[in-house]
Amino acid sequence: MANLENLYREVIMEHYKNPRNKGLVEGLGYHIKHIKNPSCGDDVTIQTKCNEGVIEDCRFEGSGCSICCASASVLTETMIGKKVEEAEAIAHNYLKMVSNESIDPSIDLEEAEVFAGVRLFPARIKCASISWKAFLETIKK
Repeated sequence: MANLENLYREVIMEHYKNPRNKGLVEGLGYHIKHIKNPSCGDDVTIQTKCNEGVIEDCRFEGSGCSICCASASVLTETMIGKKVEEAEAIAHNYLKMVSNESIDPSIDLEEAEVFAGVRLFPARIKCASISWKAFLETIKK
């Protein structure tokens, strides 16, 4: 179990140090949502572009702790190319996972599974969730 925890920690630090899809872009068709958690300083903006029911692009900008920033990076990689309905199901399942609620094991969280341990640290749940909640706002109909 310790090796798996170390692997998860390495993946989180890799995304924190080398975030994917960071930086917002100008363009038509993007939906954007900004959320700031004043209690801890996490500040994230998610930008999503859908085309014919598929997530064409997902980007973020923000600052905060390693969990917050790595989670946003993993989110963007996970969602690009997914059908909106599938992305929504993944996001809801992820939020249940980090909150220690029952999840649907048939929904593949892909690399986002590395945040499973967050449920053991209640103070970090908001850090791991903020970008995912913002993402869900960007794909609302």
